[in-house]
Amino acid sequence: MGRDLPVLEGDVLKTEAQTYARIKFIDSGEVVMRPNSQIKTAAYIYTPDKPQEDRVLIGLLKGGMRAVTGLAGKRDHDKVKFETVTATIGIRGTHFGALLCHEDCDDVVTITGRPPSDGLHVDVASGAVEVSNLAGRQEIGTGQFGYVADAQHAPRLVPPEEGIRVTMPTAISRNETHGQGIGQAKDSACSIGQ
Repeated sequence: MGRDLPVLEGDVLKTEAQTYARIKFIDSGEVVMRPNSQIKTAAYIYTPDKPQEDRVLIGLLKGGMRAVTGLAGKRDHDKVKFETVTATIGIRGTHFGALLCHEDCDDVVTITGRPPSDGLHVDVASGAVEVSNLAGRQEIGTGQFGYVADAQHAPRLVPPEEGIRVTMPTAISRNETHGQGIGQAKDSACSIGQ
């Protein structure tokens, strides 16, 4: 992955240690990847004059990310999904974060000083997401946090003091050209907060 390279359907994008990546899609949607993360662009179809053909499917294979909905999701939120091995995240005009831990989040420090539990952690900065798997579904709204232990356990809300918020450093979170950007403008380093 490099600067200004096209991202095609089926591409698996990876970040290494201490590396972030911002992916800007054709419909102004954005994903920012944390270090040691992998996503797959399983589908990204956006045709300005054919909304019925829109389809966005991003797989979070490892690590963490923040995402902001693009025009495809604003036209029809049911056409945009983010999948993990634990659950699927459907958007509702959203800015959200996701962190997928499988014995690999020891470097993620929380307020408790312990790494997050294995599973999928979700935070919503604006809008809402619906997290679902075969065990159940849970809507997570602005300012709320969710957690899914694994594919056999239903997604659930967690209290703010137990929630994991994925943030990004200012240099990667600020969107200088258009849109709302990802993260907070005063952030100086990447952190996971509770």
